[in-house]
Amino acid sequence: MTTSTAEPMRLTTSVPSSEGPWRRAGHQFLRQRSALIGLVVIGLLAFTALFAPLLAPNDPIGVLLGKEAGIVKRSGPCVHLFGCPADQPQHIMGVDGNFRDLFSRIIYGARLSLLTGFVTVSISLVLGVLLGAVAGYLGGWLDNLIMRLLDVLLAFPFLLLAIAIVSILGPGLLNAMLGIAIVSVPAYARVIRASVLTVREEDYVLAARAIGVPPVSILFGHIMPNAVSPLIVQATLGIGTAILDVAALSFLGLGAQPPTPEWGSMLSAERNQVFTAPHLVFLPGLAIMLTVLGFNLIGDGLRDALDPRLKR
Repeated sequence: MTTSTAEPMRLTTSVPSSEGPWRRAGHQFLRQRSALIGLVVIGLLAFTALFAPLLAPNDPIGVLLGKEAGIVKRSGPCVHLFGCPADQPQHIMGVDGNFRDLFSRIIYGARLSLLTGFVTVSISLVLGVLLGAVAGYLGGWLDNLIMRLLDVLLAFPFLLLAIAIVSILGPGLLNAMLGIAIVSVPAYARVIRASVLTVREEDYVLAARAIGVPPVSILFGHIMPNAVSPLIVQATLGIGTAILDVAALSFLGLGAQPPTPEWGSMLSAERNQVFTAPHLVFLPGLAIMLTVLGFNLIGDGLRDALDPRLKR
């Protein structure tokens, strides 16, 4: 005689996750190794920029001639720990053609590069969001007018148009940032316009419109919070591009003016010494490359985390 024991019935209920979409995107972002590398690079850069007065051993624009005996123009890196003679002045990255400490100038250049990147993107972001959001939400002739004007800007080569704007305004770091910001507006406007065109047809937007919510409240209270994901990715990638473009203008003499410690102007000042003093060209170029690489890695990680089509 066989006895059967009845197993209790197990009810499986699906409990909704308490994680919001932004927290899930954050977890997805932190699981990517390349994004973490980008965070480390930009974190170190931000730390260097924040504590530049404490980390820099010398004045970035101060001339060392007369302050230290035995200093040599465009001398290479000298570290006592790695065999540099004790009677020779110590300079981790060497001395430039104007008897200034290169290490101190690169440290202060990190502060200036981050400032130019964030300011440039902020200006272009505000203008692009306003134009793209209004064009996408209202549509009609205003949409056509705004987008055709932006298409005119896109018809010109990016850097050449920035050079033309800076040439009109005059050389200087502020005008270089403004020129790069103006030519970057179409990219942000097109991204936010495409997102607004998609979100404005959602049910909650139609319901808000049906109950008489003002158009400005619908646009900035209902549509924009759900349309900013692609814009975050574009802005993060744009910071690295803006730093690179401002450095290019400074290299051409249209951006930061001497003796400002800006990486592009440092490259321009020593470009003819690439074979006689390569460290004066290689080290500022390496700083630009690592900064742009860090922002690009973060932007790629944000794109993978925020784009639902790329989620597994």
